[in-house]
Amino acid sequence: MTTNPQDDAERIRLKRLAKLQGASSSSPSPAASTSSTPAPPPVSTPAPKKPSPPPQVQKRPAEPLVAAPSPVPLKKKTPAVAAPVQLDLPSWEDETISAVFNVTLKREVAERTAYEVVWLKNLAEELQGEGLPLELNADVMDRTLIARLELDPQGMSDDLEFLPVLASLPAHLTVLEYLIGCWKRLNAARSALLKKNVVPLQQQQATELLDKLRDLIISYTGLTLQEPEMFPQPNIPGKEFGPQELIPSFMSLSALSGPYLSASSTNLLDASEIELFLQDLVRRFEPDNEIDSVLGPVVVKLCWHESLAVGFASGDGWRGVTSGLEALVSVKPIATMITRLPEWNPEVSASEFESKSLMGPLLRLGVFHREWPSISTTYFTNHETRPQGEISSAMASLRGTLKTLQSSLFKVFNVLVRASADAKEAVLQYFAHAIKLNRRRAGMQVDMLTVSSDCFVMNLQILLLQFCEPFMDAHYSKLDRIDPAYYAHSSRIDISDETRVNATNDEAEAWRKENEATNAAPNFISEIFYLSLAANHIGQQKIVNNVEDLGRQYDDIRRHLEVLQSDQSWRGTPFQARTEAAINAGKAEQDKIYAAQLSYDTQLADPELVFKSISFANLVSTWLIRFVDPRKKHPNPTVELPLPKEVPKSFRVLPEYLLEDVIEYYLFVIRQSPKSLELSGKNEMLIWCLTFLTSTWYIKNPFLKAKIVEVLFYGTWNWGEHRNVLTTLLNTHPVALKHLMPALMSFYIEVEQTGASSQFYDKFNSRRNIAYIFKQVWNNQTHRDALKDQATNNSEKFIRFINLMINDVTYLLDESLSDLAKIHEIQTEMRDRAAWEAQSAQYRREREGHLRSLERQASGYVQLGNSTVDLLKIFTGETKGPFMVPEIVDKLAAMLDYNLEALAGPRCRNLKVQNPEKFKFDPKSLLSDLIQVYINLSDQGEFARAVAADGRSYRKELFEQAADILRRFSLKSPDEIEKLRLFVVKVEETKATLEAEDDLGEIPEEFLDPVMYTLMRDPVTLPSSKVVVDRSTIKSHLLSDTKDPFNRVPLTLEEVIPNAELKQRIDAFLAERKNQNTALDKPSEEVVHMDVSTE
Repeated sequence: MTTNPQDDAERIRLKRLAKLQGASSSSPSPAASTSSTPAPPPVSTPAPKKPSPPPQVQKRPAEPLVAAPSPVPLKKKTPAVAAPVQLDLPSWEDETISAVFNVTLKREVAERTAYEVVWLKNLAEELQGEGLPLELNADVMDRTLIARLELDPQGMSDDLEFLPVLASLPAHLTVLEYLIGCWKRLNAARSALLKKNVVPLQQQQATELLDKLRDLIISYTGLTLQEPEMFPQPNIPGKEFGPQELIPSFMSLSALSGPYLSASSTNLLDASEIELFLQDLVRRFEPDNEIDSVLGPVVVKLCWHESLAVGFASGDGWRGVTSGLEALVSVKPIATMITRLPEWNPEVSASEFESKSLMGPLLRLGVFHREWPSISTTYFTNHETRPQGEISSAMASLRGTLKTLQSSLFKVFNVLVRASADAKEAVLQYFAHAIKLNRRRAGMQVDMLTVSSDCFVMNLQILLLQFCEPFMDAHYSKLDRIDPAYYAHSSRIDISDETRVNATNDEAEAWRKENEATNAAPNFISEIFYLSLAANHIGQQKIVNNVEDLGRQYDDIRRHLEVLQSDQSWRGTPFQARTEAAINAGKAEQDKIYAAQLSYDTQLADPELVFKSISFANLVSTWLIRFVDPRKKHPNPTVELPLPKEVPKSFRVLPEYLLEDVIEYYLFVIRQSPKSLELSGKNEMLIWCLTFLTSTWYIKNPFLKAKIVEVLFYGTWNWGEHRNVLTTLLNTHPVALKHLMPALMSFYIEVEQTGASSQFYDKFNSRRNIAYIFKQVWNNQTHRDALKDQATNNSEKFIRFINLMINDVTYLLDESLSDLAKIHEIQTEMRDRAAWEAQSAQYRREREGHLRSLERQASGYVQLGNSTVDLLKIFTGETKGPFMVPEIVDKLAAMLDYNLEALAGPRCRNLKVQNPEKFKFDPKSLLSDLIQVYINLSDQGEFARAVAADGRSYRKELFEQAADILRRFSLKSPDEIEKLRLFVVKVEETKATLEAEDDLGEIPEEFLDPVMYTLMRDPVTLPSSKVVVDRSTIKSHLLSDTKDPFNRVPLTLEEVIPNAELKQRIDAFLAERKNQNTALDKPSEEVVHMDVSTE
């Protein structure tokens, strides 16, 4: 040292004492010291920190602390009680201070221990100079501690007597390690004292001394944590002093974090000591928030520990961080302090928030491919060769890890919100700030580098879901505690730019101003509920969309590989090497994408998360329905449908994403994990869908309404291993039985005009879904009765419905058959290899590209056409009257005749394509369905008249050819073919009747068949009803119904009575015609030639 060591030591001592003024009421202040070195004036003493009150005043009576880390042993009953021990307080005081500080004022004591007990020579000389005895006591214990702390093991001295002391100092003992050692020895001394049967007064005095020692040690410990370099530290390369030294102790609370504790790390505190140590620090430094600067850096270093940078793939260091954090927040003042730290909720960009906010590094941990590609690379690549059991085991392990992390995070946040009102508000602000920063995540096109990661927002959402669990009970008992006017009462969530359910932004702002006055802030349930809604919008729903994008990329690559591998013309050419490289690169990319999908499925498809998410979706859907329920009681009892025509303004101004996210999650879960709905969610999903399908005026966005239909579609669809989950419910639930059919019919009409530029094509997707749902529930007579009720009591709407259905069939079949003919043409051209190779390369590429485009287009049109024809078939079989109105029947007949000509006429040869199953094109099945429509309506005279009047497409030969196809492939029974033959006979007779009317004028009413309104050729009288009909009419009827159509009395064809007299008069009438060679002049067997025999 270049200056006088004694002067330097005194100067430093005075500085410390000024800083720690009041640390011990019995400790002398620097001014009161009798040291030979005079104290400087107070104004010259630096004071880095505000002086704090004496420790005795700072004690918190509300939280009494146990005096020792171990409980006092129970006294055993003995025959005689030992007399209390007298304690020599001065000697005990000297010994205790010496033992706690591991120091002595006597050289011989140090020599006896080989200087393991440190001889404070300078302090001893100073006390002798002051005339004081060489004994340690409360009056000099602060000077004693400072004297020890100022010893530098790397220091030099000219004093040969003192050199052994410096040489014996532990070379690597840091100041903090020494102070915590003192604290531990103090606790041991306290425990030893309690075990002695000391005179009570003396025990009280001894305990007071120990309390002063504790306060002194804790004060200097806090100072060292704030300013580690204030006292000499050992020279240890790379060693970080102060807060960092406590981190291993907190990390060691998890047995699995060992690898992240370096070999040089020292656990200063055992697990049993940490809580008591933290409470001592809080007792001393909590007033005036001094604890922030003492333990704040420790918390920051722990939360930003280097082990978090490697995630789950390379170890379990994160477990130590969470365990340490749980220990810290278990002390309420520390929990409150954490939320006051500037790092808790910093003002940074969205992309920086997860790395610069205190909890960000923990919240960003996860398994998603974008943030942690090593996860998918390690566990899920080479999926084609990797055993499925290995993949399943990896998923289960990662899910367990995620649950452990999320459970620890929730414990921490739950303690924080319960620590104090200020801490609760800070936590809510943290959630809201994170959501606000990431609002752009909800957009269609998002640069992921400008927002927080998927893992971060997913963990944030799961945290909020865990907070929601107390009010997500099955009976929705706390639903009314959610503030319906939250967006007016609170500005925590900014929805100013959000699209509203059914209102403009100006209307929404006016509503907010009308309702913003309130006497109290929203309750915690409301805060968490609305924050969860907002987090879900930027979190899980966006991530699901990202996963679906990965699925589309995978399908694109698969199709590209199929094209490359199916066309082998490149083999043996100069392009072979390049093509093989492209195939290999495609396969590698395909494997990478599939591995990424599995990493997302690991979390998104976790059964526990799915169950929580379904529960939340059910909560939101039920809350929204109660919102619009006039009685405000749903689900007890269930809402009455349809809803009132007037939509509540408070509902119209809600953000649209509240409804959208419910629909989107229902879609996700019903497609990806339908079995999850078996436990709960089916009823809520069904009621939700039917509520807004029967009352579509509540929602403005047509695409949201279309997605509701899509939910019902997937709920009734069986594919692969996925079993439909809603079909049984649709066929049994009273709300579905009453409202499903009219709701689907109404939306079939409504979707015709969506207002979008793509409305012409959008409607077909919705109508395909509707057609499938109709088919799935069609066997339920209650649903069929509901449809007939609509045809009878709401005929105008029903006629509009079937008119749109016929329009769709007309367009879709025309487009699909036209595209198939073009595909046939290109495929025929390509089959002639010589001519094809003779064409230019550019011509071949253009034609191949056109072929692929036609194939994609035709596949969609064919499937939509099939579903609509199927719908037409089942409806005409159930209710016929609406199809016979003038504005429908002619259009229907023309459409059927035109498509019959395409499928059974000469043009059908142009529909032969390679792999027709790729397009779902089955011409024979389609022909059978069209013929079934003819058969269903064959007993309707207006229909026969409309077919006969179709001069463009109708020819009886088409029916004969169709019947031949149906018979050969056993697509229709002999009775059905006979019924078709009789219908065509009627059509031919109708044509002849129309000609006769032109030739002879009006035909007498008694000559016309009362059912078909054609001229009867073989009139018969029905025995019970006495009605006269044509024999062919009643024969056709009896093929499907064995009762008299006029009075429902059982009837057979043998029972009908020929009416010879009327037949003679009809024949005489016909003899007067000019044209004598019509269907009316031949036996019915000669009019139409159809073989109804079976092969």
